Amino acid sequence: MGRGAIFVTGASSGIGRATAERLARAGYDVIPGLRRPDALPEPVKEPVTIDLADRGSIGPATQQVLDRADGHLVGLVNNAGYTVSGPCEALDTDDWRAQFEVNLFGHIEVTRALLPALLANKGRVVNVGSIGGRMSSPFIGPYNSSKFAVRAWTDALRMELAPHGVRVSLIEPGSIDTPLWQKGNELADEQLAKLTDEQKSRYAQQIAGARKAADFAAAHGIPSDRCAQVIERALTTSRPKGRYLVGTDARLQATMSMLPVSVSDRVMHTMLRRLGKS
Repeated sequence: MGRGAIFVTGASSGIGRATAERLARAGYDVIPGLRRPDALPEPVKEPVTIDLADRGSIGPATQQVLDRADGHLVGLVNNAGYTVSGPCEALDTDDWRAQFEVNLFGHIEVTRALLPALLANKGRVVNVGSIGGRMSSPFIGPYNSSKFAVRAWTDALRMELAPHGVRVSLIEPGSIDTPLWQKGNELADEQLAKLTDEQKSRYAQQIAGARKAADFAAAHGIPSDRCAQVIERALTTSRPKGRYLVGTDARLQATMSMLPVSVSDRVMHTMLRRLGKS
C-alpha cells in the first residue's frame, strides 16, 4: 500500500494527470478517475471510470475507490472540470446546470462518499478551483460562478473538518498549459454558433477581445506540473494552507479582485476593447 491511496479526478490530462504521475512517483497508490477508460503511463495504474456529469457513475466509482484503498485512503483531489462560455443572455438554464453538475455537485458527491474513509485516516481533501473563483470575466459566467461556489464550499468544509483531523485546501491556479483551453474554445464555438444575428452584432467586439485574451493566456500558461507540485505540498506538508495561489497571473488577479469594482471593470473593458480592435 506504500504511503496510502489517493483518488484524483480528471486525471486524463493537464493538472490531474501531472498530479497523478507526481504522487505515484512519491510512493502513493494513486487511483486516477477518468471519464473514459484510457491508459495512463507508468507508474499510474488501474484507472476508475467516473463521469461527474452522470450522477449514476459516482456511486459505483467511489465504491471501487474504497475497495481498492482497502482502508488506507489518505487523500482526495477534486480536479475534474470544464468551461461553459458565452453571453449570459444566450445561455439557457441547462447550460448552467451542466456546468455546476461537473464543477461543483459531482465533487460534493464524491467527497461525501469518501469522507468516512478520510476521517478514519485523518486524510486530506484538495479542491482545484481557479483564480476565476475570485474574479469574474465576461462570457464565462457559468464557469466563474461554479468556481466561486467551489471556493465557498471549500471554506465551509475546511472549517467543519479541521477539528476532526481532515485538512482541506483550495488550489487557485491562473493560466495553466492544459488541453482545457482547446476544449473550452471548441465549446465556445458551439455556443457562439447559436447566437442570433442581433446578439452576434451586440457582442462581436467584446467576444473578439475575450478570445484574444484567452489565446494569450493559453500561450503563456505555466506547466501543469507546477500546479501538481502545489497539490502534492497541500497533501503532504504538516501544516497545509487553506488556499494556494498558483502562478504570477493568479496573484495579480487576486490583487485586482480587491480593487473597487469601478476600477477593475474599467480595466477589463479597456483590455477587451483594445484587443477586439487589434
